[in-house]
Amino acid sequence: MAILSDYEEDDQKQTKATESLKKPFNAVLDSSDPLGFLQTALEFVARETDFFKTDSVIKDVNGLVRTVKEKLDADERTRKEKAASAASNGGADVRADNKRIKEDSSSYRPAQSGSSIKEPEDQKMEESTDDKNGLRAPNKGNGLDMENYSWIQTLQEVTINIPVPSGTKSRFIACEIKKNHLKVGLKGQPPILDGDLYKSVKVDDCFWSLEDQKSISILLTKQDQMEWWKFLVKGEPEIDTQKVEPENSKLADLDPETRSTVEKMMFDQRQKQMGLPTSDEMQKQDILKKFMAEHPEMDFSRAKIN
Repeated sequence: MAILSDYEEDDQKQTKATESLKKPFNAVLDSSDPLGFLQTALEFVARETDFFKTDSVIKDVNGLVRTVKEKLDADERTRKEKAASAASNGGADVRADNKRIKEDSSSYRPAQSGSSIKEPEDQKMEESTDDKNGLRAPNKGNGLDMENYSWIQTLQEVTINIPVPSGTKSRFIACEIKKNHLKVGLKGQPPILDGDLYKSVKVDDCFWSLEDQKSISILLTKQDQMEWWKFLVKGEPEIDTQKVEPENSKLADLDPETRSTVEKMMFDQRQKQMGLPTSDEMQKQDILKKFMAEHPEMDFSRAKIN
């Protein structure tokens, strides 16, 4: 009988231990105060368990935070690689996603429609600054990575990616695209982006979509498709357009006139980077040399090319 009672006592202890693990946790996450929610959760764990009595509690918590952050870092790198790939493909992937959103979501509104999770500082892509002119080197998509959003570009289009809280619905997004102005954010909150664009866009060919309920993707079609944008909206740092790297493989898709212009732009950019004369400057020099050869009687020692 003593043995049976011991078993019964052990079963009761196990039952109580199991019940003690099922403590309800009631708290609501306020996206504007994530640390407050985290503190509430830790206080609950400290109150209901002996976890905080262990010597390794700080090390364990730090390790957990580090693991979550490393996963976030990996997801962010994957997102940026996909965004850069979409840009190199001429925005085809973005247009396909926009078409899908237009068909599947009644809340989709092209060009007349429409916070945020801030990207950790160590997640931002390294941005070098030219000490001479204060310009930033473009990211891999020929745009710039800002604190709350990033943008990339081709000669024809600009693609913007804005992270939002996971689970965001399209009806919570406010996006307004005008010819020379962009305003986007979450309803009831200050806009994430609100400013005049670097150049005008074709409003009817501009779209926005919600990607996986965690980021807003905006496609802007440039009005002037022969110029690289130096910034997205006024007030942003400017990028050094001489360091933009267009996809050479895409030149074959352009008409002869456009291809000739693009090749000339690329040549001039390389010449400027090396401190050499551009194609226009070389042409002027050739004209001057020819004129000097035809008129040897004239003194050209002080001649300058304007």
